Amino acid sequence: MLADLRSRHLAAHWRQSVTNTDDVADPPERVGNIAAHKSMNAACRLSPNRSSCCIDSHHPQHPATIAQESRPDLPVCFISASRIAMPFYQDLNDYRQFPDPNYPDKHKWIAQRLLALRHDLNLRIVRGRRSDSLIVGTWNLRAFDGGLPRLPESIHYIAEIIAAFDICALQELRPNLEPIRRLKTLLGPNWEYFLTDVSDHEGGNDERMAFFYNTDKVIFRNIIGEIVIPKSVLPSGNQISRTPFFAAFQAGWFRFTLCSSHIIYGNDHALRAAEVTAVTDALAKRAKVEDQVFIFLGDMNIEDVNDPIMAALRNSRMELAPVPPSNLGGDKPFDQIAYTVRGASTRKTRLLRSGAFDWRNAVYGPAKMPDPGAPADPGNVIRKTDLENIAHYAPIVAAHRRAHGEAPHADFQRSYAQWVTYEMSDHLPVWVELETDYSDEYLEKFVIG
Repeated sequence: MLADLRSRHLAAHWRQSVTNTDDVADPPERVGNIAAHKSMNAACRLSPNRSSCCIDSHHPQHPATIAQESRPDLPVCFISASRIAMPFYQDLNDYRQFPDPNYPDKHKWIAQRLLALRHDLNLRIVRGRRSDSLIVGTWNLRAFDGGLPRLPESIHYIAEIIAAFDICALQELRPNLEPIRRLKTLLGPNWEYFLTDVSDHEGGNDERMAFFYNTDKVIFRNIIGEIVIPKSVLPSGNQISRTPFFAAFQAGWFRFTLCSSHIIYGNDHALRAAEVTAVTDALAKRAKVEDQVFIFLGDMNIEDVNDPIMAALRNSRMELAPVPPSNLGGDKPFDQIAYTVRGASTRKTRLLRSGAFDWRNAVYGPAKMPDPGAPADPGNVIRKTDLENIAHYAPIVAAHRRAHGEAPHADFQRSYAQWVTYEMSDHLPVWVELETDYSDEYLEKFVIG
C-alpha cells in the first residue's frame, strides 16, 4: 500500500546570512556552519524593542553570561541560543498600565504563572538538552481558537511551551487566523510558521495544521506539500480525512521532513489504522531515495497501546519514539512521533530524549501529584491549588463569557476541568530531542579514505 507525495516549491524570505549561500541542503558541512552562525548571533540581536530580554549581553545576569560561567568551553552566544528563545512579555506592562476592571492584578497573576511554567519547562526539557540537538514537538491545541475565544493569558502560556521546542507541529487549529497570528507575535521575530488551508470536506472538521519553527535553530528548505493517495488505498476509496501536511527543514547537519497528521476519529478503527499505514508507507518509500530523515508526528487518535492503530504504527518501517500517554487522563497514547531509520539518508536519526510535558501544576491545573524526585521549587515559583485557581477564575470567566454573549457557567467548579481543556488543550504536547551534529563521522571519512 503506497502513496504518492505531492509537493510544491515556495519562495521563502531568508535572512541575509542565508541569502548569499549555495543550496542550503548541500554541502552539509556548510549548512552546519550557517546554522551555528545564526545561533551564535541570536543573543547579539536582542534589544528591548525586539524581545523581552532587555539586558545587555555582557551583563552578569544576562542568560548568555550565566551559561558561559557553567560551560566556559563553548562559545557564549551558541550556549545562550537555547536559553533565550523566550516569548514577548511586553503585554504585562500594558496589563499593569491599563488595568482590566474585571481582572485585578492581571499582570502579577500571569507573571507568577509564567515563572512556574518556565521553571517546569527548564526542569523537564530545556536544562537537559545538548547544544548539538534539535527538539521537535507536536501538540493538538483543542479547537484553537473556535467558539468562545481563549483568555489572552492562555496564549501566553501556549507560546511559552512552544518556545521550549525548536520546531513544533500543531493540530486542530480553527479557520480564524487571528489567534494564530497572535501566537506568532508572542513567540517573537525569530519564529516563523506555515499553515494548511481549512479542511472543509467530509471528515475534515474545519481544521488547519501548522508548523512553528525557531529560525535561529532551523532552516526551511523551501519544500512543503501534502500526501495524496490512490483511491484503492483506503477502504472508503477516499483521501485521508485531514490531509497530512509536510515541510522540509534542516538543523545543523540534520536534514529532515516533518509530516504532521490528525488521524480521523470514530468507531472505525480499521480506517484509522489504514490512514496511519498509508502515511508511513508513503514516507518510507520516499526515504529510500532521498538523503533526509522523515518524521511522522501528530494526533494519531490511538486509544490503547494494543489497538489496531498502534499496531499499524509499530508495524511500519519507521521507528517509534517512546512517549507517555498524552491525554489528560494519562491512559491514552493519542499523540506519537515516529521517524525513518533506514533508507538513503547519510545522517541517521539519533534519539537522545523524548517525553510529554504536563503544564497543569504551573497553569490552570487540575494539579497533579508532584514528582517526589524533583528538586524543591525556587522562591520565585508560586503554585496554586485547584480551589485557588477556581476562586480566581470564576469572576473572570463569567465576565469574559458575558462580553461574548454567553451566560456564565451554572456551576463553574464543576465545569472547571472541562473549561481548562478549551483554554489550553485536552492533550499534552509530546516531544523528542534528536542529535544534529555529525561532524565526527564526516571527518572520519577522510581519515579512513
